[in-house]
Amino acid sequence: QVQLVESGGGLVQSGGSLRLSCAASGFTFWYYDMGWYRQAPGKERDFVARIYSSNEKPQYSGDVTGRFTISRDNAKKTVDLQMNDLKPEDTAVYYCSVVIGVMTYWGQGTQVTVSS
Repeated sequence: QVQLVESGGGLVQSGGSLRLSCAASGFTFWYYDMGWYRQAPGKERDFVARIYSSNEKPQYSGDVTGRFTISRDNAKKTVDLQMNDLKPEDTAVYYCSVVIGVMTYWGQGTQVTVSS
């Protein structure tokens, strides 16, 4: 079955960096677009970044553009999110996601906390 496992979260000071990774299994990874989302306490889950199965340019939300970079390794079946210049407002649980047909699959999430 589809499985997404995030890792790499933690506590970091404002201005610091973290690299999140999502390990995928149970589907033909190279064929699908992959996304990262985040959910802060008391807020809805928001889009962060998407990387396509094709060579199309990745998409980012406006508040992370220029600071975050999404990448994928089809051989390893992983999708990473490099996060630089982190801010307290980046504090959230970060989720990896894939849409297959009519189903959206999520990982369990990884907590990112940015202290000021």
